[in-house]
Amino acid sequence: MHAFIHHALTNYHTKPLGQQHAYAVLLPLIKNNDSYDILYQVRAHHISQPGEVSFPGGKAEANETLMHTAIRETMEELQLPKDAINIIGEIDYLVHGTRTIHCFVGVIDVPSIEHITPNEEVATLFTVPLSHLIDNPPIVYPIKTELVFPKSFPFERIPNEKAYPFHTFPHTIPFYDTYNGHTIWGMTARFTKQFIDIITSDLTHTPDNSH
Repeated sequence: MHAFIHHALTNYHTKPLGQQHAYAVLLPLIKNNDSYDILYQVRAHHISQPGEVSFPGGKAEANETLMHTAIRETMEELQLPKDAINIIGEIDYLVHGTRTIHCFVGVIDVPSIEHITPNEEVATLFTVPLSHLIDNPPIVYPIKTELVFPKSFPFERIPNEKAYPFHTFPHTIPFYDTYNGHTIWGMTARFTKQFIDIITSDLTHTPDNSH
């Protein structure tokens, strides 16, 4: 039994409890003179969540790393060669119900957005200057959640029964100001905000070596 337990745990890869599927997206950057723009796509109307602003991404396949998922989905949706996608790193990921969504950041090596011809899953593409997103943070709306128990839930088996202090977790939904007719909100906005928070915090704590 000891050898069995040791082998099982040695070869086990941890994940959030309850996770059934893992997804990965790419937050794509495009060089714009001395700065960057973030590339967004609008989902086509014949696929799920039509008309929403999103990043390229999708569900991880068997025996595939999450970074490879982000690269593969970007290659497919933006119809780019692999060597045009240069991953910089990964930011914090989301746990959403039974799914985890991971976000990688990478530079798309194209002269401009006009050089990208996306596939049929993408209605249109647009970019937003990174400086604009830094200067115009989103409005973050708190959402109240409630627990709904089935009638058969055995409250009588736990201390304090129905008065037990069950935890509900805070949930927020950010919205950026509409940019050229596009609304960036929800998961895409959360990843955008987290990326900007990370880089601006790093700038704040980086010593000025110009002197």
